[in-house]
Amino acid sequence: MPTLNDIRKQFLGYFAENGHTAVQSAPLVPQSDPTLLFVNAGMVPFKNFFTGAETPAWPRAASSQKCVRAGGKHNDLDNVGYTTRHQTFFEMLGNFSFGDYFKEHAIELAWGLINKGFGLPKERLLVTVYAEDEEAPELWKKIAGFSDDRIIRIATSDNFWSMGDTGPCGPCSEIFYDHGPEIAGGPPGSPDEDGDRFVEFWNLVFMQFEQSADGSRVSLPKPSIDTGMGLERLTTILQGVHSNYDTDLFRTLIAASVDLTGVKAEGDSAPSHRVIADHLRSTSFLIADGVSPSNEGRGYVLRRIMRRAMRHAHLLGAKEPLMHRLVPALVTEMGEAYPELRRAEAVISETLRQEEVRFRATLGRGMSLLDEATAGLGEGQVLSGETAFKLYDTYGFPLDLTQDAVRAKGLTVDLAGFDAAMERQREMGRENWTGSGQKAEGALWFALRDRLGPTVFTGYESVEGLAEALAIVADGREVDAAEAGQTVLVLFDQTPFYAESGGQAGDQGEIEWTGGRGEVLDVQKEAGDLNAHVVKIVEGRLEAGTRARLAVDAERRARTRLNHSAAHLAHAALKHVLGPHVAQKGQLVDGERMRFDFSHGAPLTAEELDRIEAEVNAVIRQNVPADTREMAPQAAIEAGAVALFGEKYGDSVRVLTLGRALQGDGAYSVELCGGTHVARTGDIALFKIVSEQGIAAGVRRIEALTGEAARRYLLDQAAVAKGLADQFKTPVAEVQGRVDALSAHARKLERDLAEARKQLALGGGGAGGGAVEDVGGVKFDGRVVEGVSPKDMRPLVDEARKRLGQGGVVAYAVVNEGKASIAVAITADLVGRFDAAALARAAVTAMGGQGAGGKPDFAQGGAPDGAKAADGVAAVKAALAG
Repeated sequence: MPTLNDIRKQFLGYFAENGHTAVQSAPLVPQSDPTLLFVNAGMVPFKNFFTGAETPAWPRAASSQKCVRAGGKHNDLDNVGYTTRHQTFFEMLGNFSFGDYFKEHAIELAWGLINKGFGLPKERLLVTVYAEDEEAPELWKKIAGFSDDRIIRIATSDNFWSMGDTGPCGPCSEIFYDHGPEIAGGPPGSPDEDGDRFVEFWNLVFMQFEQSADGSRVSLPKPSIDTGMGLERLTTILQGVHSNYDTDLFRTLIAASVDLTGVKAEGDSAPSHRVIADHLRSTSFLIADGVSPSNEGRGYVLRRIMRRAMRHAHLLGAKEPLMHRLVPALVTEMGEAYPELRRAEAVISETLRQEEVRFRATLGRGMSLLDEATAGLGEGQVLSGETAFKLYDTYGFPLDLTQDAVRAKGLTVDLAGFDAAMERQREMGRENWTGSGQKAEGALWFALRDRLGPTVFTGYESVEGLAEALAIVADGREVDAAEAGQTVLVLFDQTPFYAESGGQAGDQGEIEWTGGRGEVLDVQKEAGDLNAHVVKIVEGRLEAGTRARLAVDAERRARTRLNHSAAHLAHAALKHVLGPHVAQKGQLVDGERMRFDFSHGAPLTAEELDRIEAEVNAVIRQNVPADTREMAPQAAIEAGAVALFGEKYGDSVRVLTLGRALQGDGAYSVELCGGTHVARTGDIALFKIVSEQGIAAGVRRIEALTGEAARRYLLDQAAVAKGLADQFKTPVAEVQGRVDALSAHARKLERDLAEARKQLALGGGGAGGGAVEDVGGVKFDGRVVEGVSPKDMRPLVDEARKRLGQGGVVAYAVVNEGKASIAVAITADLVGRFDAAALARAAVTAMGGQGAGGKPDFAQGGAPDGAKAADGVAAVKAALAG
């Protein structure tokens, strides 16, 4: 019986033997489609080839593409674990022709693979065709020998594929496998087509038309082929099972989950194990492709997939974080086909561990709220959208997880109410997700790339040069010339200007030509390898075809080189000091400083920062030459070069080696990088970290200075220390001790002052009264106190409550900066008879506020009008009086 890995190899090998280029899977984060959250189909990486925006490097290709469907239009998350075929992560096998072969050869190739290659018997197969496609049925009869009853005509859009409302489109033909009459279900097009007997496993799309906005279609000059076959579905057929979760890959992952939880994958526990196995794949591949859990965009989708799996681990009784312990099983199964999993294993494991620790800390509180909210609901009733939103906003429960949790009780969630609450939050300032956040690569740039070829970058060797202006772009369209005062984008045939990429900022500088000059404000990458210069025309007129002298700001470039090379050294030092889970999550290097984002779950200690600085400076002092060479990406990675997760590299990459290992043999830092760097490590001169902070869950950021900027920073720090030493009339080495002593003295004075204010407040009267009264048989101490800040109210009323002993209620209000605050405390014997939170809410309402919070024995609240503080005390008194 072939394994899933065997089937993938056989598919790619078959098409390679038939003249196709086997293309490596693209990252899950789309590289050039801003409309998609994730790659969700095999053709996505080739979309620009089909639209004509890009020219393919090969006429035909085949791939096994990683795909995720867990958000937006293609969201299978709710069904995962409860059906036999839904997954958030899946592999799409496909063969593609970009104007090479068409319908007949596509059917020949498909039939050769499924009948002869995979050995599927003809009597178990049938196909569907688009009802208006007269050619496809005849080809299936001719090539496969199918009779008319095995070819089903479908009149709906199910068998007509389109990329969108406009663009390439065409009929398709789906291939189905018949599992046999013992399985319920009918053939496609029948009333029982949703059953499991007939399973569609391969779709051949015949892309032969161009659709216009008015609905009309014209034939494409070069019709193409796009096919998609779910690897998991095909594996179920070839392994003789009916569920994707019964294939060898999922059996292995589920077995690992069973082993770690001690709970068999049976009955109610079976869906939980399936969810964990599926979500392990999607989360691990997303992390390997550079996505980190967060509260928005792709990171939010990743987090909700993670937390759904983690909740199912909790349901299975897992006492400790589970997901990260399953990663080795996944890497063993899929690491050969997807080496990025092996490279990122430590990062994946640590990210999953940290996220599960965080989730477990909030899970109990969130589930308590959910249990309380659903206690009075019967089967078929609806959980309020406000409660679902509170679970999301306060406890980190994605909506899907809440829906999953209440489903077991026969309940649903008020989605309209949830959406309304979410919209209110967005209106208060939270940005909504609007696609990938990347700039769409317009057809204009690809057209220019096809016409002009790539920009030749000469900046590794020089910061000046002569070049021809090949094209000028203004306001999104190509123009013949630009006048003084305009800011335009200019393409040159060659340039010493580096375009922003890989975390290195674009160069700045100037250009000059006969009769004019301009300032280069920035340089951006377009269409992959075009350097688009943002030029402000200062004098004269710049025309396409003009020869110009290009000059990079050499001093700024030099400082940028120092910071970029230092970033590489810092990356290596972070891994050495913190562990192999460290991975680059972002970078910006320019002429001012180095900013480096990386995965790590805790703030760095002073000792860790010192070790990182010491390592980097030790390598700088080696003053050894930097080595740069061109290599194939996979060869470079196998040789030990660090590649960025989720980055798509070309056929050849620059490999930068910096420094010697501080222990043992080999290099200190080896990374794939196309940026500009120092000639020797000693050029960096000095490296100083100036800040460290968290920027997202599990992501930290350091900023550092190099060279002269670092020296001046240290001089400034020394000047501050010297100024303090002179002021304190003490040696610099003793300044810290003097500052500590002064801080301790200041804190003591603050405590003494607060105590004095409290005693004064307790000893005096006020607008709200002062003496303890009997109100409805309760000892009531209510007053407006003076000279006390709201943060000191808790100890004040606590002490007053102690003095009352039993049977007492304290309500103290204070005016601070024109606003009123009130605190209410109840002695233990009265809790149950009275509720401090309810009394505080009544007080705040009387003061013109909108709510209070706390517990049955103590609560606080505030209102905007300090003049109404006494009204709050009176409201508590009135509530006690009944």
